[in-house]
Amino acid sequence: MAHPLAGKALALLRSMDPWVIDRQIELTSIPAPPFGEEVRGRRAAELFREVGLEDVEVDNEGNVLGMFRGKPDTGSMEEADGSPLILSAHLDTVFPGETDVLPRRDGGRILAPGICDDGRGLAALLALARVFGELAPPLPSPLLFVATVGEEGPGDLRGVRHLLSRFPTERPPKAFVSIDGVGVDRIIHRGIGSTRLRITCRGPGGHSWTDFGRPNPIHLLGRIITEAQSLILPESPRTTLTVARCGGGTSINAIPEEAWIEIDLRSEETAILEDLEAGVRAGLEDELARNAGKQPGSTGIEVEVLDIGRRPAGITPEHDNLVQAALQASRALGVEPKLIGSSTDSNIAMSLEIPAITMGAGGTGGGIHTLGEWFENINGPEGILRAFLTVLLFLDAA
Repeated sequence: MAHPLAGKALALLRSMDPWVIDRQIELTSIPAPPFGEEVRGRRAAELFREVGLEDVEVDNEGNVLGMFRGKPDTGSMEEADGSPLILSAHLDTVFPGETDVLPRRDGGRILAPGICDDGRGLAALLALARVFGELAPPLPSPLLFVATVGEEGPGDLRGVRHLLSRFPTERPPKAFVSIDGVGVDRIIHRGIGSTRLRITCRGPGGHSWTDFGRPNPIHLLGRIITEAQSLILPESPRTTLTVARCGGGTSINAIPEEAWIEIDLRSEETAILEDLEAGVRAGLEDELARNAGKQPGSTGIEVEVLDIGRRPAGITPEHDNLVQAALQASRALGVEPKLIGSSTDSNIAMSLEIPAITMGAGGTGGGIHTLGEWFENINGPEGILRAFLTVLLFLDAA
């Protein structure tokens, strides 16, 4: 808090706090399902312009971008001497488009699907743009503000992938800071990688009595699941395997013609994730080999394995200037920070060896990714101040 702008920034954030909450409610009330972020994105672009960001645009993937240069000669984001620090929050939610996302108040809480994840992050992003604009600190690098698409599940980080592909390998962004969710203590500096597979089995089908003996896709998938569960997972780095979804069949008295499962594999280390996927695929091939020829005269079962998501693992080391800046900014608020791993937009930047972290935006909440999601504005301004100080401290040290 000894930074010369810390006190001014906190006073400004406290004065604009009602405006921040109003923007959080407004943006949360606009549905933004996976691949359906356009309407919320248009409003975010309007707000980017209202808070004074320059060169506001919506790119080909749907990301909303705006620049704060800090001083006139820092250049555009593609220029060598103008490599920006990126500040981002994501537009999309996990909820289908027909979900009722209209926020309502219950005492000190605001309830709505997406009010924390990432309605809070988007509001904090706008607040940061206002603070930088009104305090106008001279910065050695421009700031690129981005509201990304495709952060949640099926989006597979498509927004940030597209964003970072704009930068030449020899001139990457200086750093990437994702504002996601609530809180003032978490610093995500490890990106948990994931591989998501959909396995579909198709057979001839038939009557459960008269055609009994024909190959059954669900039976085969059950054995594939058993094989997958038998794989030994390392405790360190933490690695998980989850059969997350399943479906198939047409009737209780019919052998199904088709059935499917979706498997989520996760690890903090890429090599282990690759080995785990290889193990799942090997178990599948073993089961197919055992199943072959068991029903003479039948047409057998066809199996399709489809990639439905791949998030690379990565890490920004604790000694990196960006992590150290976030630690220092957290402790300035009297908070003992927690360094953790998660799966966020920062994964892509980490995998490209761009310094990257994800931080909460103040406040507290619960019921994340459920219809009962709620937010309470406890230490809201302080959470946004933490991000502001992190940027200043990092750029001072860079």
